[in-house]
Amino acid sequence: MKKSLLVPTLLLAVLLCLPIFPAAPARGEDVELSAPSAVLMEAGTGRVLFEKNAHEVRPCASITKVMTLCLTFDAIEAGQLSLGDMLSASAHAASMGGSDIWLKEGEQMCVDDLIKATVIMSANDAAVVLAENVAGSEEAFVAKMNQRAQELGMGDTSFKNCNGLDEEGHVTSAYDVALMSRELLTHPKITDYTLTWIDYVRDGGTQLVNTNKLIRSYQGITGLKTGTTSQAGSCITATAERNGMKLIAVVLGAPSTDDRFRDAAALLDYGFAGWSVTVPETPELGPVPVKGGMTESVGAKAGSMPEILLPAGEQGQVEEKITWREGLCAPVEEGEVIGKITYLAGGEAVAQVDITAAGEVEEITFRGAFTYLLRGLLGL
Repeated sequence: MKKSLLVPTLLLAVLLCLPIFPAAPARGEDVELSAPSAVLMEAGTGRVLFEKNAHEVRPCASITKVMTLCLTFDAIEAGQLSLGDMLSASAHAASMGGSDIWLKEGEQMCVDDLIKATVIMSANDAAVVLAENVAGSEEAFVAKMNQRAQELGMGDTSFKNCNGLDEEGHVTSAYDVALMSRELLTHPKITDYTLTWIDYVRDGGTQLVNTNKLIRSYQGITGLKTGTTSQAGSCITATAERNGMKLIAVVLGAPSTDDRFRDAAALLDYGFAGWSVTVPETPELGPVPVKGGMTESVGAKAGSMPEILLPAGEQGQVEEKITWREGLCAPVEEGEVIGKITYLAGGEAVAQVDITAAGEVEEITFRGAFTYLLRGLLGL
């Protein structure tokens, strides 16, 4: 072998013998953000994985439309609206400034196209049309927005309009944005809009280009909404899913649009590198003894298995503990809770599932016992 090839060959041989270790996941303190306020939340459990001034009260620009969309999809699912309904733009809707699709008073557009414009183009006028038709007026709709915010536990939020234009007292926080983003994700159809890069309304006359550049560059991205105003700065709530784990990264007040995308990607990277979601297998449960019943036992059924969030690499370290209700006596109703499954990680309870009766057991009575014996004697 030539001397010139000897060193590289030996080096390669040594490298091939070395064990390969995965890169250590980023730590929270290693995540550097340009934005003054941010949150990373796991959508399934609602657990906060990273926060920076998470409850700092700030404007959030068009991320406001996340709540507008929540109430719009609620109305659709309740049958109040349908995607094909044609809605007319009021003078108020047509007067909106900022990002819009230049609706004229009296112009009609279907709900589907109005949602497209609201999500993809962040159109302020389209959002107002939707709001007015859900609640009768934007003012009434904003009242519904604030009511829903209270229901979701958004204690830092006060809405003044449905589109996010700068207005005194129109504020929220990164944590609250994560809460309402989580709520919007319960409407699966939203991703039909949030993942669309380019679309058209007015029979192709108006092009809509998505303001969220991450949908073309980030693996697993599912949405969700951007926003920018002079007071709010550059904002985003970015959602993504990998290997069954759904993350919500909220960035408020970034210096520029590029900064907000970098910050959101950094948060999502941190979450996917450092955490994973596991779903336990449904356990097989045998009959449970019942005292004083027409039958001696009742079948048992476990509820839906939970999503359990764990640090990366700890998927196999979940313990299962089953406890039964002591002294189960008849009568027992079908669906009655008769036990619990507790899941533990590191010795701490991380999830709990009810075990319910799979049937009913009547309380034993003289008449019931006589009937039961008679049937046995007659072979019925």
